[in-house]
Amino acid sequence: METIKIRGGKPLYGNVTVGGSKNDTVAIMAGALLVPGKTVLRNVPRIRDVYTLIEIFSRLGAVCAFLDDGSLEIDATNLTTSVAPNELVSKMRASFYVLGALLSRFGKACVAMPGGCDIGARPVNFHVRGLEQLGCHLRLEHGIYYGFVRRRMVGSTLYLEFPSAGATQHLLIAASRACGRTVIENCATEPEIVSLADFLNGCGAQIQGAGTPTIEIEGVDALHESDYSVIPDRLQAGTYAVAAAITAGDVLIEGAIADHSRPLLSKLAEAGVEVQSTSRGLRVRRVGKICPTDIKTMPHPGFPTDMQQPFAALMCLADGVSMITETLYESRFRYTTELERMGADIRVDGRTAKITGVEKFSGARVTCTDLRAGAAMICAALAADGETEIDGLTHLDRGYENIVPNLQGLGAEIVRQGPT
Repeated sequence: METIKIRGGKPLYGNVTVGGSKNDTVAIMAGALLVPGKTVLRNVPRIRDVYTLIEIFSRLGAVCAFLDDGSLEIDATNLTTSVAPNELVSKMRASFYVLGALLSRFGKACVAMPGGCDIGARPVNFHVRGLEQLGCHLRLEHGIYYGFVRRRMVGSTLYLEFPSAGATQHLLIAASRACGRTVIENCATEPEIVSLADFLNGCGAQIQGAGTPTIEIEGVDALHESDYSVIPDRLQAGTYAVAAAITAGDVLIEGAIADHSRPLLSKLAEAGVEVQSTSRGLRVRRVGKICPTDIKTMPHPGFPTDMQQPFAALMCLADGVSMITETLYESRFRYTTELERMGADIRVDGRTAKITGVEKFSGARVTCTDLRAGAAMICAALAADGETEIDGLTHLDRGYENIVPNLQGLGAEIVRQGPT
């Protein structure tokens, strides 16, 4: 079993470059399946979810390869099957997006229910209902969705009961080649939605309104080859920001886009952290105490649920009491027991956590219970007295590229070790 060992207590200083967005990359890769040709994607992170999708695509008949310049080339000209490998789809949630793409390319598809982190119920009913409104016929048998389309998907007006980012991305992909006009109402507005629409438009799609609650898509007959650069990962940037804050450091996060992280930056400022937007990225530093700060996770542009866990680690060292309310996923406080092993004072009641700040963390052996919990464990360990050993790294590897060498470059005493 691989582990990360961190000897904490050292402020982080220096520059770190944020990589490409995981959530943007996986959606765009699914969109690339619509293109009967080559797609070149730049700034693609080398993370587990990307490699899982590459393996899924290869099994579908696509040819994927990282080029000498670091870009990822996907050639989906000659897809050979519309049946996605169940054992791979079950490893990550975004793999479900291939359902809409395969239905568009083949008129039929077979895709299992998706996997991913265990943070609570994340039903795909918004995805399924939207695809059905576009003319897809779907049935669920033994955990696998079987679907077909008569001739071609047909544009429709879709209303999402909840502004799900995943459903919005999936339906954008599916509707881009539907016959006629599609309107998606109450859709997600995250930066990754805008980026996916930009990618699809660059392939010849006609999408307007991305980034607003209403998106309009005029379906086109075919998409063409394109070259596109993935946006920086705002969640990775946010994690480095919290790491700088929790260690009382001073870090320039190069490539980070302030407009993509306004809710987090606002709460960091409320917590007494200095954040400066520069032409190179974001400079984050803390010289005083951590002020207690309440957060409530909400769909974008609210506070992102994926930053709730690292921010909670920061609040564990605040000078007072903070309240963290999680509105999206009912099981996203599982990680708090791991922080308690390090000395945190957290009381969870349903979807609310009351955090009473303590003077310090103490090193302990802890586990990544999910992807963002892993980020919280690393942030806490960086500020802890003594040594912390973190296992469950398969979760962390799904979304963070080069996090150990990047933190080493900021002065952290951190190493990754093999089986023990």
